[in-house]
Amino acid sequence: MKSEPNECSIDDALAAPKRITPWTGVRNYQARNFMRDSMRVGDGVLFYHSSCEQPGIAGLAEVASMPYPDPTQFDRASDYYDPKAKSDAPRWFLVDVRARRKTRLIELAELRAQSALARMQLLQRGNRLSITPVAPSEWKHVTTRMLKRAK
Repeated sequence: MKSEPNECSIDDALAAPKRITPWTGVRNYQARNFMRDSMRVGDGVLFYHSSCEQPGIAGLAEVASMPYPDPTQFDRASDYYDPKAKSDAPRWFLVDVRARRKTRLIELAELRAQSALARMQLLQRGNRLSITPVAPSEWKHVTTRMLKRAK
């Protein structure tokens, strides 16, 4: 799950009450569908900082709720307001994310250098999605090999 650090960094997520942050503002149907249809409570999350000087994995988190309607779609004052969304027919959903820990920054170039991650959706050319699935083998490689090794 990608977040711009100036909007919600891993440090912000760790400082949130109970370390839980609602993942608001997703306005891409494919990313929404990943959250709504595939994520389950307890699923691991690679917390990725994007659109910043050094993009990369900055921490670990987990899904802390089942999907529910994103309230920002109904809030006229929100940057994420959607006039086509209706309370009886929401268009956008979110999950709550519980921050687990900050990690060393695993930069994009380091991720790309891993042959075990060659098929990782995050690393595919042209990928702009803020939420992408991570295969079990990719999760294991990042969490047991890359995070255990010194940079």
